[in-house]
Amino acid sequence: MTVSNLRKKVHFASIHDAVKAGDVKQLAEIVESGISINEVDVLHKFTPLHWAAHSGSLECLHWLLWHGADIMSVSPGGWTAAHIAAIKGQDACMQALIMNGADLTLPDDRGCSPSHLAATHGHSYTLQVMLRSGVDPNVSDKCDWKPVHYASFHGRLGCLQLLVKWGAAIEDTDQNGNLPVHLAAMEGHLYCFKFLLSRMSSVRQTLKVFNDNGENAMDLAQRFFKDNIIQFIQGTDFEGDNRSDQETLAFPGHAAAYKGDLEMLKKLVENGIININERDDSESTLLHKAAGQGHVECLQWLIEKGADVNITNKAGELAVDAAKRFAHLSAVSLLVGQQKYEVEENDKIDNQDVKFFERHGVEGSTDVRDELSQSEAEKTDARIRAYEKVVELRHLLNIAESNFKQLGGITEEDIKKKKEDQVSERVIKELQGQLEGERLRREKLECQLDEFRAEASHHRTSLDHMRLSSVSVDEESSDSNKEKRKVKKKATSSGGILTRRS
Repeated sequence: MTVSNLRKKVHFASIHDAVKAGDVKQLAEIVESGISINEVDVLHKFTPLHWAAHSGSLECLHWLLWHGADIMSVSPGGWTAAHIAAIKGQDACMQALIMNGADLTLPDDRGCSPSHLAATHGHSYTLQVMLRSGVDPNVSDKCDWKPVHYASFHGRLGCLQLLVKWGAAIEDTDQNGNLPVHLAAMEGHLYCFKFLLSRMSSVRQTLKVFNDNGENAMDLAQRFFKDNIIQFIQGTDFEGDNRSDQETLAFPGHAAAYKGDLEMLKKLVENGIININERDDSESTLLHKAAGQGHVECLQWLIEKGADVNITNKAGELAVDAAKRFAHLSAVSLLVGQQKYEVEENDKIDNQDVKFFERHGVEGSTDVRDELSQSEAEKTDARIRAYEKVVELRHLLNIAESNFKQLGGITEEDIKKKKEDQVSERVIKELQGQLEGERLRREKLECQLDEFRAEASHHRTSLDHMRLSSVSVDEESSDSNKEKRKVKKKATSSGGILTRRS
């Protein structure tokens, strides 16, 4: 008997336990038995939706949302399911909640939105999902702390980089006059401190800025005994920093992966300073940097820690592509073995072929997450159920659209097609107008060409007449000369010898 079969036979006593285990079948059975879909547990006061977001039970979360679970339900601390997903870094669940209308601006009892909590716990990918959905990167809590303040205070460099990229104001102060750089200094987060200084308009002026207590970054570092900050401020000539130094300050994890500095890489990742799938300005990950230089040990460690090999950079390259480009064969061999999903030319989804659903590993999927401890067979079953739901909903959508059209309705596709037809007609009319204009222009040019040809023919005729008259004159002149020569010849040959008189 396999472990998978043993797990499937477990009977869960409550709806919350079924959700935490990711067992959607037992979830459905429990709800059908009469248990409320919004049942609150006794200990944590969480609903099933809260627990789905907490454990990353994506299939259960979708099922709950489809069957009317309250997406705005809050725990005693004011947390919605979106707050929980932000705390736990469940980016797939966060995406599902956003698509189903979750309010990401709703504050908890401390005034924190989900973006504050994601920045606090260092979940940069979850934070990116929220920022892409339109969340304000400069939202404030009750203490005027923005997500950048939380990221700086807790040393979450990856989130700090992401927030700055999305327009977060690092020169805004909290209610005590603290800049994010002050918070990084008082907590001794050197990498965040360096990054913030590299992004300020004037480093020297930033170091001189005082908070409401009259303390600058050096004062705070001294008061809280942060020797690393003190030594950095005392020993660095900031105005002499060049661009390459600033890039190293901004992305130390990428610099370590590029150099093959595994110890530094471990320190940054294991201490939560950066995320394992952190991206730089070109959207390259740590894997890209290590693969491009052929640092196999770094690649092995990153893969063991769960780095996603399917992430592409701005150029559309995977980490394995970077390794191939520089002919690092060991790195290529290692990364190719991790590629779990490749689209073939003639690949088609076949719901009768179970093996198709066994392939996985696409970017953003929940396959690599180990919270639920699901077997490969259970993951395959979940994918099959999800695809069957896609087929079912497509069929229902086709029926609904057909009914809507028969009732005289116009679908969005019809409106879009009509607009496209109107645009096409307008373009055709414009082209026809241009064609007519070109036709008239051509006729005009042809008339001018005929006139020029007639004029050229007239000039040619005149030239021929002139040539003929010139030839006749030459002939007459030649005849006259001949007559004169004849007369002269006769005169000289008439007889006698001419003598000269003295």
